[in-house]
Amino acid sequence: MSTITFREAIRQAMDEEMARDKNVILMGEEVAQYNGAYKVSKGLYDKYGEERVIDTPITEEGFTGVGIGAAMAGLRTIVEWMTFNFSIQAMDQVFNNAAKMLYMSGGQFNIPIVFRGPNGPAEFLSSQHSQALQSLFVHFPGLKVVAPATPYDAKGLLKSAIRDDNPVVFLEAEMMYAWEGDVPADEYLIEIGQADLKREGKDITLITFSKPLRTVLEAADELSGKGIEADVLDLRSLRPLDEEAILTSVRKTNRAVIVDEAWPYASVASHIVWLITNKAFDDLDAPVELVTSEDVPMPYNHTLELAVQPSVPKVLKAAEKVLYL
Repeated sequence: MSTITFREAIRQAMDEEMARDKNVILMGEEVAQYNGAYKVSKGLYDKYGEERVIDTPITEEGFTGVGIGAAMAGLRTIVEWMTFNFSIQAMDQVFNNAAKMLYMSGGQFNIPIVFRGPNGPAEFLSSQHSQALQSLFVHFPGLKVVAPATPYDAKGLLKSAIRDDNPVVFLEAEMMYAWEGDVPADEYLIEIGQADLKREGKDITLITFSKPLRTVLEAADELSGKGIEADVLDLRSLRPLDEEAILTSVRKTNRAVIVDEAWPYASVASHIVWLITNKAFDDLDAPVELVTSEDVPMPYNHTLELAVQPSVPKVLKAAEKVLYL
């Protein structure tokens, strides 16, 4: 094991897969000579050259379409969006081409492509650059969507995503790039579609994914100090969703809180509430609670910016509500 950052784990995954398969290419804004906007691709241009690490113009729809075409032609494309806020410009390509091509071609065209980059709120970025867009991508059949929260999970899931013959949306977070964690020196893969129980308890289930995991684990520590032990389930994969892991935990604890930094309306969290109430209603001892961002555009003022996002006090308040404390 070695302790590396989330940024380094993603870089290692891309580096290992590019060394393993000459058909793997990386493309996006500033990924080559500048080493990436967040330095995730540092050193890859020098190692693999301009034909495999490709700087693109500032046109997400254009280079996303080129990446999809390259995947149709037999390459394994990694498209880096500098931020998922800019992916909005490319949604026609993702939703109407990448997601549907296998179906529309009658199985003739696989699209082995990964769309990756930072998603969700960071700091001081205001309304147009602090959006958590996962619910848009999980809505479309044909896309797989993953959202790791640790360097270990990020590396294993990204390697699996690159090898997958289907389009995979890989959600990172700007604030997570410097997070550290233990990663094995030997090669490993994590299967897409499997949640991970990060902490085991018997009193309440806390379900989350991506950056909010750290908030949820901190809340679980505080609950433990009060004699309440929580299952903390990290979904890791949003589509496919590990429904069995969710239901197993809820049937054990009989209470659940879902934490999602997106807005509440038609969110991943709201879908999970439907899943639980539809398939485990008789096991519930309290209604399922959501902790999401407030249903407003992101403020620029830092105090307000923090106030609208999920936080430890908000998770504790929701937990106390379902526990009738």
